Amino acid sequence: MSDILRYHAEQLYAQELEELKKDDTGKRPYNWLLSPQSVVTYLIGGKLKNGFEVAPKYIGSKRLMEIAVATLATDRALLLYGLPGTAKSWVSEHLAAAISGDSTLIIQGTAGTSEESVRYGWNYARLLAEGPSPNALVETPVMRAMKDGKIARIEELTRIGADVQDTLITILSEKTLPIPELNTEVQASKGFNLIATANNRDKGVNELSSALKRRFNTVILPVPDSMEEEIDIVRRRVESFEKTMDLPAEKPALEEIRRIVTIFRELRNGVTLDGKTKLKSPGGTLSTAEAISVVNNGLTLAAYFGDGTLNAADLAAGIIGAVVKDPVQDKLVWQEYLETVVKTREEWKDVYRACRDLT
Repeated sequence: MSDILRYHAEQLYAQELEELKKDDTGKRPYNWLLSPQSVVTYLIGGKLKNGFEVAPKYIGSKRLMEIAVATLATDRALLLYGLPGTAKSWVSEHLAAAISGDSTLIIQGTAGTSEESVRYGWNYARLLAEGPSPNALVETPVMRAMKDGKIARIEELTRIGADVQDTLITILSEKTLPIPELNTEVQASKGFNLIATANNRDKGVNELSSALKRRFNTVILPVPDSMEEEIDIVRRRVESFEKTMDLPAEKPALEEIRRIVTIFRELRNGVTLDGKTKLKSPGGTLSTAEAISVVNNGLTLAAYFGDGTLNAADLAAGIIGAVVKDPVQDKLVWQEYLETVVKTREEWKDVYRACRDLT
């Protein structure tokens, strides 16, 4: 068994990408590994002509993925936008893997991300010894993507300062990166493009300038439409986690996943599934990604501190931790939900007892 904790998408799904490449008869944009149609098949899943089954990476609207892929085949960059936990980073990684075969050209946006992180930096030892020279230049992921004609990724774009965000305008509009210290520039090779992600909960952190917004085509990734869709996403991701971590536990029963998803959807939407009881919503997003984390945490507890079978007691701490972010307001919301909804469901008595004991 490999000791790598998390493989990059192009490594983990290398066989799928190779089979898609063999099966691909569509026209490929310059420097793309696959045609746009095959990239969408890689994301959405499907059966190839030779019978090979491609697993879905994104469970949701195929049209949204077609729009995203078509955008990257133009000269406009792609902005994946939505609530936290709606698979923006996941889709970004798989798009880069399927198009460029390399998802590692990434910049993680933070308040401390500097202009040099986006444009280029300097090896200061060589800079002092030699002065400005190509050997002293430190390339960023964006610069490497431009030179190699690949996809660059920027995570959490709105967390980056507005002045640093605007360094992207020249790159995205002129497709060049000036290096005035060397009196030269890097011109983007065909195939270069950029995928950025941003979540609408952070809209007020560093909102994008109108000039930068115009350089992006925005695709909004929604929360899963249906209960079954969300359950399927959680199930698939949990199975992947179990395999990677090699947990000595049974696969989680679908009913346990259904209960977690039900709790999250009801609190997120502010109403029970039958529409009869209105609820207060907590301050957190209660996204699909958090539901996955709750089940993964419960599986780990069951594997190492239980009998290997996931049950309500293993899930209770994760549920409360996901819901109660504010120890005052969210705790009241959770206690009200526990007493008015969970307690009244006969088949949820074990969930009620486990959560009540920890609350």
